[in-house]
Amino acid sequence: MSGKKRAKILVVDDEKSMREFLEIMLTKEGYEVIIADHGEQACEILDREVFDLVITDIRMKNINGIGVLKKAKDVDPDAMVVLISAFATAETAVEAMKEGAYDYIPKPFKVNDFKRIINDALGSKARPREEDNGSKSRCHFGLLIGESPQMRKVYDLVERVSRTKTNILISGESGTGKELVAKAIHNLSERRDKPIVVINCAGIPENLIESELFGYKKGAFTGAVADKEGLFDIADGGTVFLDEVGELSPVIQVKLLRVIQERTFTAVGGTEVKTVDVRFISATNKDLEMEVIDKNFREDLYFRLNVIPVFIPPLRNREGDLPLLAQHFLEKFSMEMGKNIRKISTYAMDILKKYSFPGNVRELENIVERSAALETSNIVLPESLALSSLRERENERRKRRTDLGPDGIQLDEVMLEIESEYLAQALKIARGSKQGAAELLGINLRSLRYRLEKPGMPQKDNSKLVPERKVTEVN
Repeated sequence: MSGKKRAKILVVDDEKSMREFLEIMLTKEGYEVIIADHGEQACEILDREVFDLVITDIRMKNINGIGVLKKAKDVDPDAMVVLISAFATAETAVEAMKEGAYDYIPKPFKVNDFKRIINDALGSKARPREEDNGSKSRCHFGLLIGESPQMRKVYDLVERVSRTKTNILISGESGTGKELVAKAIHNLSERRDKPIVVINCAGIPENLIESELFGYKKGAFTGAVADKEGLFDIADGGTVFLDEVGELSPVIQVKLLRVIQERTFTAVGGTEVKTVDVRFISATNKDLEMEVIDKNFREDLYFRLNVIPVFIPPLRNREGDLPLLAQHFLEKFSMEMGKNIRKISTYAMDILKKYSFPGNVRELENIVERSAALETSNIVLPESLALSSLRERENERRKRRTDLGPDGIQLDEVMLEIESEYLAQALKIARGSKQGAAELLGINLRSLRYRLEKPGMPQKDNSKLVPERKVTEVN
């Protein structure tokens, strides 16, 4: 029998029907269940028996749920206690969490949600021992966090390509962590002892980027009072990370192509040809393939940079990673702010899970930081989650979709527009693969083809597509 099946739970509730319901439900789950019908009885039981978890109602006569919580903590400071109540308020929740409750559940609750909280509470008690045995590495990969199948594919690819000298193009939406992936590749490579130089191609003014990249000689232009090394000089022997490479001007694209092809460059105002040994990792949130088609990005430079493509999925498509990331950020900011905030409450986490996170991991980090700053207890509650602006934005988006208006709408046109948007997104995420897009949309390939044939639907003119380039598979 597993450790979970042997877990011993004390249930405290002055309502007979609730006690009986919890006893039957938890017993069926395989737990050993002891019941108490009031706080005094629970305290007596806690004096003589040890429990893995205590589940107690808050509103009871004489000794209430907070009293039971305090007694459980007096007997065992590491006791796991979950409080339930039909009279949930922010004040009682804050008090409960300040006293060290694991979570706070308002009645009525969904049985599956309740079971999940119980499993999480029991698992949390055992987790420190698991982490000591190294299990934490399953969801941490350098500075990257996540254990979803999508991120495991990224980890696998990073490990395979890091020890090569091949140039890599990382694509994905803003805020997905492309720079962290680049640093993970560098830190696993043979160049790890040399610098990785991060160049924000969108953050350097166009009239300065050439001198920043290549350096300049004294007198090259007004204000050049001394020689200055360029970023390529600094990165020699290491890695150059070109963030938002799609923002480079055509002139700089030509010069960059020469550096990649010939490994040489000349400082602004100089005549000496310098040789440089760097590996190029680039990142973009643009569809560079379409930028090439639209003549905004050089095709030859695209092929030089995109020898091995790495795609970082958006947070909304990484099921299961959000709680891991949120907890990581909470621990980080709790420590920085000198607080002891242990976790995000189940109901606060449910709110996060329902949000689409257009700003991806960066937006989640910002939300958790604000929440940690606002929280006064040792658990993040919905009231301090700082999600009001998120709810407003999400509601506005839905309202725009569903607002009929006084003049009505053309339903067929609206539905066609929505369908077209989803098809276009799926094709973009799947990088043009119809089979991949169909899987993202939960339909079969035949259905996708049928929908794409409708007037107004996104189409790719195969005659304009960038020709495929064969890449030797990395072993």
